[in-house]
Amino acid sequence: MREALDRALNQLLEESLRMLSLVREMTQEATEALVQADRAKAQGVVAKDKEVDALELKVENQAIAVIARHQPVASDLRLIFTVIKALTDLERAGDYAMHVAEDALLLAQEPPLKRYVTLPEMGRRLMEMMDALAKAVAERDANLARRVLEMDDQVDGLYEEVTRELITYMMEDPRTITKALTLMRVARSYERLGDHLENIAERVIYWLTGEVYKAPEDVY
Repeated sequence: MREALDRALNQLLEESLRMLSLVREMTQEATEALVQADRAKAQGVVAKDKEVDALELKVENQAIAVIARHQPVASDLRLIFTVIKALTDLERAGDYAMHVAEDALLLAQEPPLKRYVTLPEMGRRLMEMMDALAKAVAERDANLARRVLEMDDQVDGLYEEVTRELITYMMEDPRTITKALTLMRVARSYERLGDHLENIAERVIYWLTGEVYKAPEDVY
């Protein structure tokens, strides 16, 4: 009985990591589409969002089946509910990667406002967060999950940096407003994607330690 439950729980984790890997792939390709003005790559990201949605439903149904068949308790339940809650954040993270790709499609129609530096750096930091999350889950490492929370602070700092820069562009030349607003939307998508990864890290900490962790900005 325990062996069957362990197999089911491992499968849940494997499918969740697969979903995380797909969101990472979308983030990387959306960032490349933005920098390279690659419309085909951007369209590919938009198409992949359906895969993320399908995986969310599949893993959620698997989690419900595990509860119904095995009646898990204690730490096993923490794992299952961590997965269920993380699914929503992963799906939303995929949506934000798709939004970056959609804006990359718009921006590819005209010459860029400037050479992109901070925005692709945001994308790179997000991919590092996802790599760290995957390792934290695979190695049951709560400290690494806490590191993800610190990494999100770096993404937030880059968001503020690019926002200030784009506001300056718009003030100095009103003709840049349309492009600058689209780029601000890209930055916001990256920032929100990071917030969802932060949520997942908090839930991984809860699964591994039983500690309900909230980053300082989440406490009101």
